[in-house]
Amino acid sequence: MRIAIVSDIKSNVYALEEIIKDIENKNVDHMINLGDSFYGPIAPRETFDLLQKHKFITVCGDEDRKILEASLDQLKNDSLLKFVYEDLKEEVLYWIQDLPFEKFLNEDVYFTHGTQHDDSKYLLEDVSSGQAVLRNEKEIIKLIDDVESKFVLCGHSHKARCVNLSNGQVVINPGSIGLQAFKSSNPCLHNIENLSPKASYIILDINKNEYNIVLHSVSYDYKKAINKANIRDEKAWAYALEYAKVLED
Repeated sequence: MRIAIVSDIKSNVYALEEIIKDIENKNVDHMINLGDSFYGPIAPRETFDLLQKHKFITVCGDEDRKILEASLDQLKNDSLLKFVYEDLKEEVLYWIQDLPFEKFLNEDVYFTHGTQHDDSKYLLEDVSSGQAVLRNEKEIIKLIDDVESKFVLCGHSHKARCVNLSNGQVVINPGSIGLQAFKSSNPCLHNIENLSPKASYIILDINKNEYNIVLHSVSYDYKKAINKANIRDEKAWAYALEYAKVLED
């Protein structure tokens, strides 16, 4: 069984288009999307249409949930959130509402956006230092909790990683398709920076007791995405899209 794993598209339809072209040459059986697909200044609705066309199996991310939970005051005061909400339109919001928090492809493959119990928590990274550092194994196993699947897929951190645990489980984060740097204050102020604007995804091959994991880094015309960010006056997004670094205040 061959699986393409993507995450954190962030409305970046231009990156998603190139990823799909790359996947089409890989003869995959399933395409899994780990969420945070639409929040961003680029093309939320076009991103949805492309995901639907290619039948990605999708779970809900914390920023997908943020769109659904937006109050009238938030929509009034947050121009980016308002743009995303209005661009998606009602039928897509209903579709997001029905997305699962977690899912099993089969007994061996489990996937969620963040952790089993919290879509806004990094499974593999500790950010208490202000940067993303790999957690120790005990912390990762504790966060996996009672999930017994061999392969645990997660997103959220935008950091592509593959971690083999001593209990035999393998934790895979495909990185981000749509955004290679950001600043967050949850759970504390920290930066994520990948220092390359390329989109990333992972191919997981499972053959009985053997498996193979390959990270793919794909070029795309990020200037198109930057242009959309600039149109909406999202300077931090435009900078991150071009340089894969955080724009400091």
